[in-house]
Amino acid sequence: MEEKDKIRGAGGTPGGLGQFVSGLGMVIAGGYLFLSNVTVMSGYWQLWGHNAFGLSLIPLLIGIGLLFFDGRSAFGWILTFGGVVVIIAGIIANLNIYFNPTSLTNTLIMLGLLAGGIGLVARSLRSY
Repeated sequence: MEEKDKIRGAGGTPGGLGQFVSGLGMVIAGGYLFLSNVTVMSGYWQLWGHNAFGLSLIPLLIGIGLLFFDGRSAFGWILTFGGVVVIIAGIIANLNIYFNPTSLTNTLIMLGLLAGGIGLVARSLRSY
């Protein structure tokens, strides 16, 4: 059998396909269990003690208005894109992320599955 006709494993290396699939399953299971114990909440947009979400809409709305007036307006596109970036950055900046209380056993299982899975996937990509 020629070299090019041989079945290649994960990452084009010989063998390791079973390890890759097992490791990927462990990573998916551990990641799901870990992320299902995380709570994400948003806070208020504050600028000098006042609610600032409305202010972040002004560039977006002006940009949209300019684009409706002239679709080729570079300034309109810049304002629209900049307004979207400011809104997304503001949402991300005001997130509060908490890990829900859970037992040490569950936490070790979650993190063990993640670490073991990543190790198996990395080992499967290495040639023997």
